[in-house]
Amino acid sequence: MKILVIDVGGSNIKLGLSARDERLKIPSGPKFTAEKMIDAVCQATDRWKYDVISIGYPGPVVHGKPAEEPRNLASGWVSFDYEQSFGKPVRIVNDAAMQALGSYRGGRMLFLGLGTGLGSALVVEGLLQPLELAHLPYRNGRTYEDYVGLRGYKRLGRERWQHHVEKVVAQLKHGLQADNVVLGGGQTKHLTPLPLGMRLGNNADAITGGFRLWSQPEWTRDKHWKEEPE
Repeated sequence: MKILVIDVGGSNIKLGLSARDERLKIPSGPKFTAEKMIDAVCQATDRWKYDVISIGYPGPVVHGKPAEEPRNLASGWVSFDYEQSFGKPVRIVNDAAMQALGSYRGGRMLFLGLGTGLGSALVVEGLLQPLELAHLPYRNGRTYEDYVGLRGYKRLGRERWQHHVEKVVAQLKHGLQADNVVLGGGQTKHLTPLPLGMRLGNNADAITGGFRLWSQPEWTRDKHWKEEPE
């Protein structure tokens, strides 16, 4: 089975195919709609042959569908029919969850994406468990995202921001009983030094995660990506 992976971002969309090493990048931006994404992807991959598609979406995903419009792209992503437009089976997951799956090396792994906001996922014995920790309360009436995301970095400065990153990671690692923690996202470049017991992810892990998404057991897909019948 050949898998096309689409990692959707606010500035670029990255593409990968399981059958070849080539990777492609397509500019996106605030006027980029789901329909424009389909057109751009189909044009860029017109010579690629694939059977199924994985999409990493920059926002919450519930039962395999975007639950909120992306902050840095145009609207229209929530109601869009991706399978009908592509004419292929599609699995959609939060972009942080897809990168987490690609970063996984064993045990209970917590992934935290330090970007504009805070992405999060847990991988337990190879099974992906998407999380939404960003807007949980942390302190002083603010959320985890308010402290360790981009807003926190700008408000606190690098040293205080790093202090809270280390504190939040320790708190979440303990609460979720994680064996190890992987940090991803653009803000990780400000971590000096990298806290002990953590390792950095790589943006390329999202493509690997998209490949692995189609190897997840059926019950995991039913639980997290499809509505169960009443």
